[in-house]
Amino acid sequence: MTYCIDAHFHLWHYSAAQYGWIDDSMQALRGDFLPAQLQAEMKAAEVQAGIAVQARQDLEETRWLLHLAGENSSIAGVVGWAELASAAFPAQLETLAGDRWLKGLRHILQDEPDDGCMLRDDFNRGISLLHSASLVYDILIFERHLPIAVQFIDRHPEQAFVLDHLAKPKIRGGEISPWRENLRELARRPNVFCKISGMVTEAHWQHWNADDLRPFLEVALECFGAKRLMAGSDWPVCTLASSYSRWWQVLREWAAALSPDEQRSILGGNVAEVYRLETEP
Repeated sequence: MTYCIDAHFHLWHYSAAQYGWIDDSMQALRGDFLPAQLQAEMKAAEVQAGIAVQARQDLEETRWLLHLAGENSSIAGVVGWAELASAAFPAQLETLAGDRWLKGLRHILQDEPDDGCMLRDDFNRGISLLHSASLVYDILIFERHLPIAVQFIDRHPEQAFVLDHLAKPKIRGGEISPWRENLRELARRPNVFCKISGMVTEAHWQHWNADDLRPFLEVALECFGAKRLMAGSDWPVCTLASSYSRWWQVLREWAAALSPDEQRSILGGNVAEVYRLETEP
């Protein structure tokens, strides 16, 4: 079995005030999701470790995830949050970057009322500091944001970017275009990588099958190639539409047509390399 590293999962102590994005359609997520639960899921799915990604925009959560990483071998790194657009960010970065488990940062751009938020000068000043700190930036957007993301990324040609969830294509409606064309343009930037994650919740939660996902997986492979794709679960959000083990089964069955080296890259190697993990696939 290929050594697998989950590129994207979340952990939280639930409270309605802190996780307001979990609406009534997601009631199954209104509870605690902690390392012990995740470790059981990983063991069953034969996944060895992964990246904990921020789920709320609060420094307290980032510090908590870093603390958990130091105590749990299943957490190989953290993509946290900090005030990228704030004058306070350089001081925050200096403190956070000293933690060996911090591998990157993310801002929930998809929820910003201004689609052009990522082009603001203050935001880009914060992004410009990440490369020297050896931190990745995870891009969380919807597919409509892809052309803007191209402009944003072109300001930072040396910065490593990871696109979360393939920019959430409209899988439920089977709408390949213009997502495919915009993704292809984004992928022309060699400093951009892409997570194969978050797909089942963009499909029909109760009625999807692997054939619904395959066209989108093939586009991702065409655009980025096996050396710039990484597999992630988006647990526990994925459980709205799939068990953890089922998702990894779908990924492995799709990847089975690829060479052993390509499978190793997508299922773990690229995550370890891009996020500079201490664990070795």
